[in-house]
Amino acid sequence: MIVDDRVLREEFVPSEVVHRHEEVTHLSETLEPLLFDTRPEPAFLFGPTGVGKTCIARYTVEQLREQLPSARVAYVNCWQEYTRFRVLYSLLEAVDRAFDVHRSTPKDELFQRLSDADDQPIVAILDEVDQLEETEVLYDLHRLPHVSLVLIANREEELFASFDDRVRSRLRAGTRVQFDRYGADELVAILEERAVQGLAPGVVDESHLRTIADAAAGDARVGIGILRSAVNRADRRGLESVTDDVLEESIPDARTEIRRKTVEQLIEHQRVLYDIITEAGEIEPGELYAAYENQVDDPKTNRTLRNYLTKMVHYDLIEAVGERRGRTYRLVEGGENAGE
Repeated sequence: MIVDDRVLREEFVPSEVVHRHEEVTHLSETLEPLLFDTRPEPAFLFGPTGVGKTCIARYTVEQLREQLPSARVAYVNCWQEYTRFRVLYSLLEAVDRAFDVHRSTPKDELFQRLSDADDQPIVAILDEVDQLEETEVLYDLHRLPHVSLVLIANREEELFASFDDRVRSRLRAGTRVQFDRYGADELVAILEERAVQGLAPGVVDESHLRTIADAAAGDARVGIGILRSAVNRADRRGLESVTDDVLEESIPDARTEIRRKTVEQLIEHQRVLYDIITEAGEIEPGELYAAYENQVDDPKTNRTLRNYLTKMVHYDLIEAVGERRGRTYRLVEGGENAGE
């Protein structure tokens, strides 16, 4: 049934994109100065989860490299690499300059190495950049004329609120590319393209893709996850194609799997917050912060905790109920067993 399982993975970057042509054009135009040996202004890609920000960033930069093979590309997921050291190390690793770097290596030495790696332009895609704990690394990178920034986050106001004045003033003039939720027809077209590339003919029909698109509610990450789950389930049962029953069973399973993976990638302090909310059922911020401080040795600031909670809201792990003074946090329905 599956011809190429890579195509059914969320991180797969297609050779041609379906929809998002305006966003590709906008980002391409922003990066175009690189073709003329000029650094472009920073590019920001904003939008909710599952709308193609990461895919379009990687696709567009690869298109650029076809015209400028000398350009080096570094992709950094700031959810995992959230400190200045980790970001600088990831960039050095991408340009083969990370040899003999240890945890004790001073961060200024890493910056100097990156500064010296100026023989060719570097395009740095920083995904989930709103997860950075040390945003001054963006100031570092902006100082390097051979490093061009593509920064991916959910919402502009939340990202800029996390910057200090120095970083904010440097990046304020960057280009914004806004991504909205996919429409049902757009999502069907995306899923259809994945099915053509990754599955044998006749494994899934358009009515099933329509059902998946409706269930995914504009989130391609969820849609691809449901398709993958349905095909794998049908394959295990020895079927030649996806059936209505298989698809119905696969929708909640796919959501559970996506949630489990998201919970697994929470950093330590986020996971503490998530577990406290899970145990409490529903909790107001003051109680949540107090419980958190009792469980960790080196608690983060309230501002950082708010950033963590906001990110978990964006990823549908938790929801914030009510206005600021009366706000409480609780798990999104169906998430109780996500981390088990």
